[in-house]
Amino acid sequence: MPAPKNEFKAALSRGERQIGCWLGLADAYSAEIMGTAGFDWLLIDGEHAPNDLRSILAQLQVLESSASHSVVRLPIGETWMIKQVLDLGAQNILIPMVESGEQAAALVKAVQYPPRGVRGVGSALARASKFSGIPDYPSTADDEICLLVQVENRAGMAALDDILALDGIDGVFIGPADLAADMGHIGKPGAPEVQDAIAGAVRRILEAGKAAGILAVDPASIDTYADLGVTFLAVGIDVTLLAGAARALAARCRA
Repeated sequence: MPAPKNEFKAALSRGERQIGCWLGLADAYSAEIMGTAGFDWLLIDGEHAPNDLRSILAQLQVLESSASHSVVRLPIGETWMIKQVLDLGAQNILIPMVESGEQAAALVKAVQYPPRGVRGVGSALARASKFSGIPDYPSTADDEICLLVQVENRAGMAALDDILALDGIDGVFIGPADLAADMGHIGKPGAPEVQDAIAGAVRRILEAGKAAGILAVDPASIDTYADLGVTFLAVGIDVTLLAGAARALAARCRA
């Protein structure tokens, strides 16, 4: 019995656009609600949201029966952190602030079992193997892991071709906010210089046969990035959706 088929990874490899949403509320109940909304994928954010292993696990559990695929973003690309979320059952992971080919190559090794990689072989007690219920998990898991890396500063942009040359990198996500800040346009990801850099990066990613990803939270940006051919496109954040709707309702009722 092999590891579960990763349909999100398969869709990206076919170039099928996947529409997603960020989960920053760090709560299984709200994640379950978002799982009914119809998104292709939902990003459990461990970088800027107050998530830990237990809350990530709970969200993976409630989303397992959903039509939305789970993606877990770690705070940093440490091998031990990657090992833990993979053992929790995450098949899609996003690593922020990747700045070199060497760093990306180390991430590829971290998601693969020996002899190709360095992932610890502890699947016997892991949720990923259904607690030894998938006997062939160690020999089949590598092919079903989807590794997505974030390029979000000038160093990462300079190393983009080296990153794209690596087997094992399934997609590259461009971080507009951090890129804008690093380029001297903090808070202004729509600056022409930043948008030109994003457009060029998306083109190179797609030409390399990888999936290109980005987060957009306004209709104009969503249309712009869709026109560029972005493959996995996040179009909202649960935190801002809730805050915006609540503030609008309060203001309307007070008026």
